[in-house]
Amino acid sequence: MRELEIIAKLQRRFGKVSPSVEIGIGDDAAVVASGGGMRWALTTDALVEGVHFDMSRCTPRQLGYKSLAVNLSDLAAMGALPRHVLVALALPPTVTEEVVDGIFDGIAALAAEHRVSVVGGNITRSPVLAVTITALGELSGPALERGGGRPGDRLMVTGDVGSSAIGHQLLASGRTGFDDLERDLVRRHLEPEPRVAAGQALRLIASAGIDISDGLAQDAGHLARASRCGARIELARLPLSPAYHGLTRHLDDPWLPALAGGEDYELLLAVPPERVRTAGHAASAAGVVLHEIGELVQGSGVVVIDEAGAERPAPAGWEHF
Repeated sequence: MRELEIIAKLQRRFGKVSPSVEIGIGDDAAVVASGGGMRWALTTDALVEGVHFDMSRCTPRQLGYKSLAVNLSDLAAMGALPRHVLVALALPPTVTEEVVDGIFDGIAALAAEHRVSVVGGNITRSPVLAVTITALGELSGPALERGGGRPGDRLMVTGDVGSSAIGHQLLASGRTGFDDLERDLVRRHLEPEPRVAAGQALRLIASAGIDISDGLAQDAGHLARASRCGARIELARLPLSPAYHGLTRHLDDPWLPALAGGEDYELLLAVPPERVRTAGHAASAAGVVLHEIGELVQGSGVVVIDEAGAERPAPAGWEHF
């Protein structure tokens, strides 16, 4: 079974079982009303050794940091303010105290930055190391969800895309002695910055949102499908870092890491045309640049437009199965 098939099975099996559930299975986070106009956004994510990380390529502190960052990114995509987290550790018998302390150091550093409380969790024995975090975020109004977009809405992305994928490739190459630009890309992969402030600033401006974890093209497809639209992405408008350009010149398809690499943890937003300027100002006030890269259109699927104006297939992103 593929990942989306399993999620669809969960939706059919459980659905919304309580009137307090405003957004159930299938978005970046669930949203549950708590009374008085307040809501909680809830999300969980696991990083598993051999699947999501290799301990020979990261420090325990980086693992802890990223484990929390990917969950805060989900909350950011809903426009929620992170408040509390639960931490579950699956530890092999050979794990050392130094590794556990390092994981806690990474979680603590990012939690302090966002004033998040670690309030509990679980510890179990396992053949491989895994860190699972459940995060709760506060909403004082409606969440930003995937399904609110309409044809004509502009697709906009925070920051730049593809840097994490190139950082991962550098780590996987086994090379050492990276230069400053390469180290920055590696850092972008191992220590992504969740766009929490931008998510809150844009919650009532954008019509739909998602964080880019599985790849830009694939996540654009998730947003478009939930909004019952198609999506059009223009390669010439993708925000790419100078380091990305320098390290992809030799590739047969230098656009592929930006379109399909994933783990950027930037926000992809659908913004009504009349709100584009307002969205740009709000993002800037939140400390990020917002780039227009395409639009939602009538129909279905994702269309990628190359620099010559021709269509090309949208590449697949990350799939667990």
